[in-house]
Amino acid sequence: MAEVVRLPKMSDTMTEGVIVKWNYKVGDSVKSGDILAEVETDKATMDMEVYAKGTILHLALNEGDTTPVDSIIAVVGAPGEDFKSLLGSAPVASAPAPVATPETSAPAATVAPVAEAPAATAATVAQPTAIHADGDRLKASPLAKKLAAEKGININDINGSGENGRIVKKDIETFTPATTTTAAPVATTVAAGTESFHEVNVSQMRKTIAARLGESKFSAPHFYLTLEINMDKATQAREQMNTVSDVKISMNDLVIKAAAAALRKNPNINSSWLGTKIRYNHHIHIGVAMAVEDGLLVPVVRFADNKSLSQISSEVKEYGKKAKEKKLQPQDWTGNTFTISNLGMFGIDEFTAIINPPDACILAVGTVKDTVGVVNGEIKPVKTMKVTLSCDHRVVDGAMGAQFLKTLKEFLEEPYRLLV
Repeated sequence: MAEVVRLPKMSDTMTEGVIVKWNYKVGDSVKSGDILAEVETDKATMDMEVYAKGTILHLALNEGDTTPVDSIIAVVGAPGEDFKSLLGSAPVASAPAPVATPETSAPAATVAPVAEAPAATAATVAQPTAIHADGDRLKASPLAKKLAAEKGININDINGSGENGRIVKKDIETFTPATTTTAAPVATTVAAGTESFHEVNVSQMRKTIAARLGESKFSAPHFYLTLEINMDKATQAREQMNTVSDVKISMNDLVIKAAAAALRKNPNINSSWLGTKIRYNHHIHIGVAMAVEDGLLVPVVRFADNKSLSQISSEVKEYGKKAKEKKLQPQDWTGNTFTISNLGMFGIDEFTAIINPPDACILAVGTVKDTVGVVNGEIKPVKTMKVTLSCDHRVVDGAMGAQFLKTLKEFLEEPYRLLV
């Protein structure tokens, strides 16, 4: 008996997914545990297993299409079995063509310069309903119609290479209009510049960033505390540790370790607002914000206060590699009790960060820079770093946040404290 395959919820915040790649086509046999498709969630691209056994009778989406969680994406059953009744009110989509171009996920093409568009085609740019000369309705994908309009091409002049003569993106890109002879213009005006742009579909990750941080910014009453820290001794300690450490310890690793130690001494910061309750976490899991091509991921260093600097460094480096390769799994980015966002490697002196739910605070870390300071009454060159703590005022008050920063400063200005 035929079975429907629904899109599962593959992360705690996933509401919809994008079919990046089908690994099987209609007519192929599958068994439980086979990887049916690669699905882009709000955090990463993940493998989706199929638990049904039989022949793929129907694929409801093309590669690049977006669909909500729990929607029907495929049907598996016996060859030739009638499955239409299983789809119910769900839209019936045709199976992907054997050789398909992912037009639905491709960014819109850059608008062609106005000066290059042939004047004679101005009347043919808009094609609300394309009709062949013989009266048949012309078949063309929406992206092909859009590209034709942008390029000033009469879509009726194109022969489609897709299924049943359907015009697709590559037909527009490879089309060469017939050469026509026109009188030379009396004068030529050279445009000072041309306007252009391109658009891309919002990724699942960017949608989630927008929703979660928008909710955080406008629901949690943020306030900010900034402190400057002398990093001379931390810099020297790091250089000495890297002469004996198997992994290179970064300044960010030192900040993670110091923040974890400061949280242990200031447990009220290691908390969450739950509406009718405040949760004070006894464990310390530090989220480390990492920039990737599509947005931002926050993998979690668990029990950071109990780990050595070399362990923290190795873990963060591994997370960074997995993040770039989109191989992070849900267990990697959940459970944070405090978050650190560091833009120091980009030369940013200081900034404020939006709280990463469910945390009550996030620490924004700037660059370590050479400056001049007063040390024991003498003006000397010093290395300093500014940090800004964003606090949820529903949980953390000003004095509590200030005390945490004071403790953090003590650990970084006297880094031997981290070893005892």
